[in-house]
Amino acid sequence: MRRLRDMLRGAVQGGHYPDGQLPSEAELMASHQASRATVREALALLRAEGLIERTQGIGTHVVANPVKTSLPEAHGIIKPARDSMFNQRMRPRELDRSVVPAPTTVAERLGVAPGTPCLRLEYVALHNEEPVAVATNYVLFPEAGKLRDTPFVSDWYRLLDDAGVPLSDSEFVFDCELADAPLASVLGVREGSPLISMEQIIYDLAGRPFDLAFIHTCGERFRFVSRGHEELR
Repeated sequence: MRRLRDMLRGAVQGGHYPDGQLPSEAELMASHQASRATVREALALLRAEGLIERTQGIGTHVVANPVKTSLPEAHGIIKPARDSMFNQRMRPRELDRSVVPAPTTVAERLGVAPGTPCLRLEYVALHNEEPVAVATNYVLFPEAGKLRDTPFVSDWYRLLDDAGVPLSDSEFVFDCELADAPLASVLGVREGSPLISMEQIIYDLAGRPFDLAFIHTCGERFRFVSRGHEELR
């Protein structure tokens, strides 16, 4: 059942059912050599995740349409593709933009003294008017001074570009979590829904960290794509 769930989950999240309609139970049984009970259990798990819905007399259909992005684009280190979500396909809903003393844990990560002034910019990222992530950024000066009054119209990297803030490196740490009540409310998901949790540090051209972000992304609405290759020797 777990293996079948994994295969069906990958197909659902990967957009392999373009019309949104999954095969019937009988078709799934035949194509995966599985019993009806196994198929129903796998579909029940996907329904519990909020990926599909089942309607008697109609069948099973996809209710989640995740956004895909490549890791280099998410890092902000390459120009986004034409159809990328980082190509002006998002808009932010700002929650906070204020200058605050850097909390101790933030200051340690950015290599400054606790209490150092920084810009806290928190927002919900919307794609097709649906929340996909909430991010809280702590930005040091002088970059913070450029960002403080720059209109935020699309994604974070567009904001940096509009403010004239260059970057060199971008570092992510990935984790996972379940949505608590505050996050569930902001993202419009059920409490306990799976989230991708990220910490990101962005560095200036001299290698100095100037931005620390805490990002919570809806697990069923966002997918990262990464492909590596071996250099010819």
